[in-house]
Amino acid sequence: MMRISSVTMFEQSSASINRQQTDFLEVSQQIASGRRVVNPSDDPQAASRAVRVDQSRRWQSNMQRRVSACVTRFPRPSILNSVSDAVTSAKTLLVQASSDTLSDADRQSVASELRGVYETMIGQANATDGNGRYLFGGYAESAPPFVKNTDGNVEYKGDSNIREQRIDASRRMPAAENGETIFQSVPSGAGYVAEAVKTDASGSPLTGPAARNDGSVTFNGPQVVDVNNADYGDSFRLNFAEDAASGEPTVSVQRFESGTWAAYDPAGDGSLTEAAYTEGESLSFGGVEVTLSGRPESGDQILISQAGSEQREPNLFRTMEEAIRVLETPAETDAEKADLRNTLNTSMRDLDNSLDNVLTVRASAGARLNELDVVDSVGSNRMLNYEQTLSDLVDLDYVEAISEYSLRQVGLQASQQAFVDIKGSTLFDYLR
Repeated sequence: MMRISSVTMFEQSSASINRQQTDFLEVSQQIASGRRVVNPSDDPQAASRAVRVDQSRRWQSNMQRRVSACVTRFPRPSILNSVSDAVTSAKTLLVQASSDTLSDADRQSVASELRGVYETMIGQANATDGNGRYLFGGYAESAPPFVKNTDGNVEYKGDSNIREQRIDASRRMPAAENGETIFQSVPSGAGYVAEAVKTDASGSPLTGPAARNDGSVTFNGPQVVDVNNADYGDSFRLNFAEDAASGEPTVSVQRFESGTWAAYDPAGDGSLTEAAYTEGESLSFGGVEVTLSGRPESGDQILISQAGSEQREPNLFRTMEEAIRVLETPAETDAEKADLRNTLNTSMRDLDNSLDNVLTVRASAGARLNELDVVDSVGSNRMLNYEQTLSDLVDLDYVEAISEYSLRQVGLQASQQAFVDIKGSTLFDYLR
């Protein structure tokens, strides 16, 4: 017969109580934390999977924040709409100012309205994202990108970079536009623009009074007549001079090539080199045609170049400044009237190109905002899936846990009561 000592009973009872108490505390900890897997040892496989899922969830959460930041930095559609509305208003005012029935006072009144539109554009160009960062300065976001110089003309002080933001594992999206893209660019395929302005040997237009013609020659066009011409797309310049013998004006055509202006006469018959000028005649060269009127003075020039080329760099603010200048200047002499007409014609073409460019930028920004909405929606669905998977792996089933808690509590109480009963039982209880 096997004897059971009092020490053995105490040890077994103590072990049973400790085991029941441990199980009870584990369930209590689960209920308190709301997690089934409190420690990795509770379910090593689930804990390992949960770590990987949580890493993916954190990465996706970071992408969601990047998408939100990208949306914040994006130029608001309202800003681009305002810019396009301002350009349209400016074009309407120039059409109004082109009427021959307007007096100098009337044109000065239009110039006053146009200056208001001009100042509005500057404000839009220096818009911020609400956190004090300028939207259109590229990486130079701490200072206004467009400022007036000592001459009162607007200059771009930002850079040419476009800030990008990673919004997904394989997608980096431009998060903003720089000022050059909106206010100093034209859409691809923009046509020719003529301008009565003198240029230097490098082909760059002069500025100030030295750039203006002295005669009354005006232009109509240019009109595209042959896009398949071998020289289509090049920059051209009409030079006016005076015939030494007759004193009558002459005109010649030059093409900008290899960094300088050179005589242009593809036919080889001398028709485009130093020919007698005839008022009302049309000159065709390089696939374009321009009609001339008025009487030029020796040294006058007309630049004919594609918008956006090196010789015709687009600048919406320069266009507005030239239009305001000519409208504020009384047009009394034939030369001043020619300057008025030529400048308005050039400005209206530039505004058309600028409007097309702003609309293109707005369409691009709208498409990217739509893409951001899609990416954000997909990311939100991913986050829900990660949360659900993580919940399935480690979260607690409270109904099951509470039932287990009650069971463990009963087991612990039973062990404690059994120990009390056992430790009070001795052989002396059976002796009479």
